[in-house]
Amino acid sequence: MTVICYNEANKINVYDHIGGTVMKRLTKGIHHIALKAVGVENFKKTVDFYHGLYGMEIVREWGTPDAPGIMLDTGAGILEITAMATDRPGQGALRHLALEVDSVDECIEIARAAGYEITIEPKDICFNSVPPFPARIGFCIGPVGEEVEFFALR
Repeated sequence: MTVICYNEANKINVYDHIGGTVMKRLTKGIHHIALKAVGVENFKKTVDFYHGLYGMEIVREWGTPDAPGIMLDTGAGILEITAMATDRPGQGALRHLALEVDSVDECIEIARAAGYEITIEPKDICFNSVPPFPARIGFCIGPVGEEVEFFALR
C-alpha cells in the first residue's frame, strides 16, 4: 500500500508500507545506466549505435583517446558509455535496456540494416495486469552484447 502526503511546502512525500514499517522514498528515479565497451573501437561502435542510429544527444564527454567516456540523453535519463571494460560479461542481473520509442518497427529495421542481431521481431503484447498494459515490443543485441528492447505503449 502506498500513501501520498503533502508537507507544508506543498511537496509530495511517498511512503511505502513494508512489513508494518513506513519508509520514505529517497530516490527520484534512474539517473543513468552505464555500458562498458571493451576498447576504443567497441566504444565508437556503441556510441554510433545509440547516438548515430537513434539520435541520442551528447550530454558530456570526458577521458583520454585511450579511455573515453560519454553520456547520452535517452529522453528519460542518461546512458553512460565508457571504453574501460576488460572483458565482456554475460547478461548478469540486468535483463535488458528498454527504450521507449514511437515506432518499434522502424527501430528494429534500423538495427537490422546496421547489422545487429534481432532477437525478437516487432510484436504486440498485453501484460496480464490490472489494468491491462498493451505495448508493442522488439529486441536486438547491442554493440557491447546488451539486450536492447524497443518499447511503445499502445
